[in-house]
Amino acid sequence: MSVQSIFIVVISGFFLVAGSSFARTISPEGAQAYIISPINGEVATSPVIVKFGLKGMGVAPAGIDKSNTGHHHLLIDVANSPALDKPLPANANHKHLGGGQTEITVELSPGKHTLQLIMGDKNHVPHNPSVMSEITTIIVK
Repeated sequence: MSVQSIFIVVISGFFLVAGSSFARTISPEGAQAYIISPINGEVATSPVIVKFGLKGMGVAPAGIDKSNTGHHHLLIDVANSPALDKPLPANANHKHLGGGQTEITVELSPGKHTLQLIMGDKNHVPHNPSVMSEITTIIVK
């Protein structure tokens, strides 16, 4: 097989995996993620410390396969829920807390912002059913 053929096979495999659905980890019954602070409607100054709460399951770093655990992802100003059968994106609007952190400090511009938590499994894929917080809306002055 030529180098060009190997390259095409590798690239084709990458696109196949990138577009694929992933198996979702089952979440414990009744598990809940929630934002402790800031509270909905709060007027805050940047940087904002966002503290997380979790009920009915534990926190484990990304890459750790331990039943009934996951790690937090903070969605900032995300209008539509992310795909639930793929790893959550990592960008300015999707903060990964893969180390098992339960709070994060974020710089936010003045104005209205929405915050929401979603738990991800060892591979950053949301659990089934999803463990998501309510949306918290804050105003940064």
